[in-house]
Amino acid sequence: MPTIIIQKTQKRLLIYREKLTDDLDIELVKIPSGTFTMGSSEQESGDKSEKPQHNVTLKNFLMGIYPITQAQWLYIAQRKDLKVEQDLEPEPSHFKGSTNPVEMVSWLDAVEFCQRLSKLSKRKYRLPTEAEWEYACRAQTKPLNLHKGETYPPYHFGEILTPDLANYNGNLQKTTPVGQFYANDFGL
Repeated sequence: MPTIIIQKTQKRLLIYREKLTDDLDIELVKIPSGTFTMGSSEQESGDKSEKPQHNVTLKNFLMGIYPITQAQWLYIAQRKDLKVEQDLEPEPSHFKGSTNPVEMVSWLDAVEFCQRLSKLSKRKYRLPTEAEWEYACRAQTKPLNLHKGETYPPYHFGEILTPDLANYNGNLQKTTPVGQFYANDFGL
């Protein structure tokens, strides 16, 4: 099988670090303000609630570069002094690895994690809105001209999806350590 080479110009990213311990931190990147077309096009399969597409304008915000790792989760979950509303299972993940993303957590668990991180850091942490999430994942700042039939490529790296570029559709049968695949133009 031929090797797919992706060449992108490296953008200068503004990275912030939230220090948890001497050797554990959470890296965040500034997502620039912009307008994007949210939702699925008529050509894309998707839930009816994702249509019609519409333009959304967002102010800049910070977002974690990587999913929260099991080590980060464990540190926050074990800190009973940070509890806000509920206990957190310290090691909920099925696939183990300190640098693997935490999984098997609910939305309420994720909210509690953010509240605890806010309490620890004395800064405001929260989950991204649906619009922020889609904008950050797509990493496209140019609004589409829907009347001319413009569409985004399906993936931030182009039209083709291979196991070298992403862990998708269960092809690896497990989670992988964060940072294993190409970042999008926003550094995620």
